[in-house]
Amino acid sequence: MGEAAAGAQRVQAAPQDWASRVRQWFVRAGSDGHERHTLVLIGKCTLAATVAWVIARDVMAAQSPAFAPFSAVLIMQVTVYQSLVQALRYVGAVTVGVGLQGVLGLLTGPHLLTFVMVTLAALAIGRWRPLGSQGSQVATAAFFSFSTYVAATSDSQRWSQLGQIVVLVLIGCGVGVVVNTLVLPPLRYRSAEYGIHTLAHSLCALVGDMYPALREGKLEEERTRHWRRRASDLAPIVRQAQSSVHTAWESTLYNPLRLRRRHRHRTSFDGYQAVVDALERVSHQLASMTRSLDQWHIDADSSPGYVDFARSYGDFLASLARIAELLSQVDEDRLRDQADELCEAAAEAQRCRDRLEEEARACSLPLSDPAQPYGILMAEASRLTDEFQHTCDVLKHGVDSVGR
Repeated sequence: MGEAAAGAQRVQAAPQDWASRVRQWFVRAGSDGHERHTLVLIGKCTLAATVAWVIARDVMAAQSPAFAPFSAVLIMQVTVYQSLVQALRYVGAVTVGVGLQGVLGLLTGPHLLTFVMVTLAALAIGRWRPLGSQGSQVATAAFFSFSTYVAATSDSQRWSQLGQIVVLVLIGCGVGVVVNTLVLPPLRYRSAEYGIHTLAHSLCALVGDMYPALREGKLEEERTRHWRRRASDLAPIVRQAQSSVHTAWESTLYNPLRLRRRHRHRTSFDGYQAVVDALERVSHQLASMTRSLDQWHIDADSSPGYVDFARSYGDFLASLARIAELLSQVDEDRLRDQADELCEAAAEAQRCRDRLEEEARACSLPLSDPAQPYGILMAEASRLTDEFQHTCDVLKHGVDSVGR
């Protein structure tokens, strides 16, 4: 089983020294999660930049070879589709910036007035909507072009070097797209199911580190601060999952495989967006919970009954880790059986939350005192239970709809 499963079965709190955290990060990178994707992207960017640099410096003997690797890394996107789109926009922005410098430089010469005119025009054109996020590259390319233009000694050299900038950008973008397409192509990101796997896996990894420490009453400041940082790191993973759902939806509109007979009767599920939305809310609630736990460690030792409450809260989080583990293994072909298992896990989480509340009241904990974390943590527990229950209900409803 992967890291998610390991997180759901962990019985001891993870050590918090620097070496242990690095080791834990690489252990998580060995499974199919955010850390692994980060390593893959770093490796692909390094490969693309190296290839682009060799072509620009050793093959072309360019005077400014850095444009090629810079361009290769810049357009290395999550999906091949986005790499192509951003490459086209980036090449267009650079071409416009270089062209502005070439035309205005030819008309007015390499003077300060030329720089002012080029800057004004580049900043205005950079706001053109079709250029999207690459609009700022118009001004960047214009500035580099002006520097190159001023340093050149003749008109022929100036035009040659300006043209070389565009060629280097084309080479860099081409290398980036080719590497992204051929080396571990991220086609899996087009799957909404895979987006759920990644997000649920990250949630499970975090909760799986939290509940053993709570069971042992280990809420030292370094540990809770680390949880809080990891919870804040869930935001880009949520955006990635949302993007994967959107990309998967787009691909179904023109995918000829849907016309094949063997794909017509496959179990399908149209509620991926609802599931990811629910998991996004779970990530927000989890971030709020880690903030409360990070504040709790200050007065934990002096709070009566905190050990029993922390142990019960750890048991509750363990039930949530089980749900996240199941979601990280969702498979469209086994969705009917998995939906039933998820509903059972959600019911168990509800029972754990009820027991937590009963024990908190039996111990006369100050649930209504805003200065104490107990009431806030109970509210977060209720919200998390509701969101996970909603996620399981959405899956179950999707399976039942297909069955009907």
